[in-house]
Amino acid sequence: MQAPQNRNIRWWMLSLVFLATTINYLDRQVMGLLKPVLEKEFSWDEKDYSYIVMAFTTTYAIGYMAMGRFIDRVGTKIGYAVSLIVWSLASIGHGFVKSTIGFIIARSTLGISEAGNFPAAIKSVAEWFPKKERALATGIFNSGATVGAILAPLLVPFILGHYGWRQTFVWIGALGMVWIVLWWKFYAVPEKTKNLNKEELQYIKSDQAEKTEEKTKIPLSELLKYKVTWSFAIGKMLTDPIWYFFMFWLPAYFSDVFKMDLTKPSLPLIIIYSGTTIGSIGGGYLSSFLIKKGWAIGRARSITMLLFALMVVPVMFSKYVDNMWMITVIIAFATAAHQGWGANLMTTVGDQLPNSYVSSVIGFGGMLGSAAGIIFPLFIGIVLDTFKKAGNVNGGYNIIFFIAGISYVAAWGLISLINRKKTA
Repeated sequence: MQAPQNRNIRWWMLSLVFLATTINYLDRQVMGLLKPVLEKEFSWDEKDYSYIVMAFTTTYAIGYMAMGRFIDRVGTKIGYAVSLIVWSLASIGHGFVKSTIGFIIARSTLGISEAGNFPAAIKSVAEWFPKKERALATGIFNSGATVGAILAPLLVPFILGHYGWRQTFVWIGALGMVWIVLWWKFYAVPEKTKNLNKEELQYIKSDQAEKTEEKTKIPLSELLKYKVTWSFAIGKMLTDPIWYFFMFWLPAYFSDVFKMDLTKPSLPLIIIYSGTTIGSIGGGYLSSFLIKKGWAIGRARSITMLLFALMVVPVMFSKYVDNMWMITVIIAFATAAHQGWGANLMTTVGDQLPNSYVSSVIGFGGMLGSAAGIIFPLFIGIVLDTFKKAGNVNGGYNIIFFIAGISYVAAWGLISLINRKKTA
């Protein structure tokens, strides 16, 4: 069935999800950019900072599962709104804390509430898009993460330089309140959207299974019997910690190794996060293109993910490069590949399961991915502190980059092994 030409309400709904994801990553990126300032303010070392990151990732892991199941119970509209209101207030709250413990509390609240973004976003895509467009739609909204990461190096230095670090948290956190008004006014599921015509509704439902009974409470045992639950979880466990490193430590990496001034707009970071936008949309487009050309859905997703896994590998060899711009290009390819990988990995859940299961499975896999991310920041802190004391902080970063380089290929291999057997 051809896409309707006269109305495209689904893309307008996707724009709201894109904006929420942009705000999500803009809020969480502020901490990494303010790290050098906050280290001086509160006399932190790398371990102290890693504890704060761990507080975020721990509650993010708990929140992924809790928010995923909550969203499946109350629906996308209410679930997304609750998540974003709480995380916006938590982001604003960072500007009022006066101790390391205060940051841990604020970061924990941010983690548990921000975890609702992706379960809600993927569920929204499953509600509004046919399978052949879902990877592209996921890639587009997922690019909001990188747009947020691009905006942060532009906005944070400006607000920091003029108003200080406290107002930086407050101003950026307040953006979520604007989104809430738009979301509550415009979002609804297709069947309840008055301006949606019959042609577009039929197109949205064109390659979906017949409507099945919606369950208000899905037992965890029901979710665990599906192969896609475990393949998605494995993919998240091996690659989410790497993404946390890219998000939380790259500003410090360029500051430590190349003496970049983080109180000014950071061109290497802008280049890196701009590339991730291309990776996210390009990854979604590629698998959707292959499906439209007649490839099986599973094969199109798998080959696309393998391509992006291989694109991360060169970051392993960063220790042989001492030019900042060459390093910037290598990392830009790796972070872009992560987003292309993620766009396809998340879409596999909606490909194989009913819409009523999607947020719960995304939540379960995301919880395990974040759980892996709890330990990795501590490992990073120990490694970087050790090498800093030895006067070779770059050597510590090289170890982390090596791990990053092999993680995606390893994840792809395990996912392929799990999916070799027929899905339950």
